[in-house]
Amino acid sequence: MSFTMLPKISRRSFLGAGVAAAAAAGTFSWVYRARNSWDQAVGLVADPQGIIDLPPDFSYQVLQRVGDVMSDGFNAPSAPDGMACFPGEEDTWIIMRNHEIHKGTPVDSGLAAAPDRGGGVSRLVIDRASAALRASNMVLTGTSRNCSGGPTPYGWLSCEEVEEAGHGYVFLCDPGASSVRAPHRLSALGRFPHEAAAFDPTSGITYLSEDASQSAIYRHVPDSPEQPFVGGHLQALKVQGQNRFDLSEGRKIGDQFAVEWVNITDPTAADKRTRTQAQQRGGAIFSRGEGAWFDGSSVYLCSTDGGPKGRGQLYRLDIANAAQTDTLTLIAQAQGDGDFDHPDNVTVSPWGDIFLAEDGDAPNGVRVLKPDGRLLYFARNVMNDGDSEITGICFSPDGKWLFLNIQWEDLTLAITGPFMT
Repeated sequence: MSFTMLPKISRRSFLGAGVAAAAAAGTFSWVYRARNSWDQAVGLVADPQGIIDLPPDFSYQVLQRVGDVMSDGFNAPSAPDGMACFPGEEDTWIIMRNHEIHKGTPVDSGLAAAPDRGGGVSRLVIDRASAALRASNMVLTGTSRNCSGGPTPYGWLSCEEVEEAGHGYVFLCDPGASSVRAPHRLSALGRFPHEAAAFDPTSGITYLSEDASQSAIYRHVPDSPEQPFVGGHLQALKVQGQNRFDLSEGRKIGDQFAVEWVNITDPTAADKRTRTQAQQRGGAIFSRGEGAWFDGSSVYLCSTDGGPKGRGQLYRLDIANAAQTDTLTLIAQAQGDGDFDHPDNVTVSPWGDIFLAEDGDAPNGVRVLKPDGRLLYFARNVMNDGDSEITGICFSPDGKWLFLNIQWEDLTLAITGPFMT
């Protein structure tokens, strides 16, 4: 099996779209790369449309709603979840969007991963300047609970958040596909309730989170960086010198751990769950691993219900060279009711701020973690009292647009404003 680099996404541009200087960061800090960035500490402005409150001078537009007829004739599916933005042709951005649907009818039974599953991936093509929708279509169908995933130079990784027989895999989807394609399943990345994937284009390693109460943190190490999703080894994170170390309880902000990686001998979990295999080899325990995002030489990982209040944590995994040891640092956690509430999706802006989408008690919103550790409120869902989680947060590579979904109301939005001043 071979993989082709997308023509518009070289390794250099993939790294450049994020923040490429993280290796220079100190152990307990972020690298603040922008000379100026959005720093709005005042209250949010009430949205007269009753959809989402934003800071002053920010605005949004609805890109698509459930049921809208797409360019391929299919209706836009419900439950939009993880997303990523890719460069497209003719001054467009391409948004790859998951749909967290379980049982259902595929849009095309001949190209479905399974005949009785309704999840999949859709694609939105928008104008770079105006975010006007130019086209949309289905790309993947017949999968189950496509939750989050991650961008790579080879396409979008879409993750199934189940571990039923025949499901719980990662699929590679082509942002250039203008119609439904046959599923491209990546069995080497394991079978478990995947949440998100964070890809390192230099090493070809994919870092993976798992949404389970006693989950593991995984990585897939390929035999060759040029063939990143085949062969190699699936491994789980272990804290050096500690067996079954619990990362989600009893930890303080700034705690740092040297880590090693233990092999998962049965990645497809034919006989035993991958997290059970991990813990039998001393793997660390991570409570409900959700968002994961690669940035520079670091991976950001959310434990959505870890920490002293059970309201969430954010870890940073700093990736070392072959002669050194990877390190894991707790950089934020909810320690009071005013902090974030069950962070789910995470993304790093092109200027270095960390954006976190909430899946907790109403009203759910988007928080911004600044390089100096301040936590700001960026957006608040006001539809139906804000009960729905916000999903899919990601930026256009130029930093002009922030995309997100209000999942239960089946809306996809594009937000713009003075992110950088």
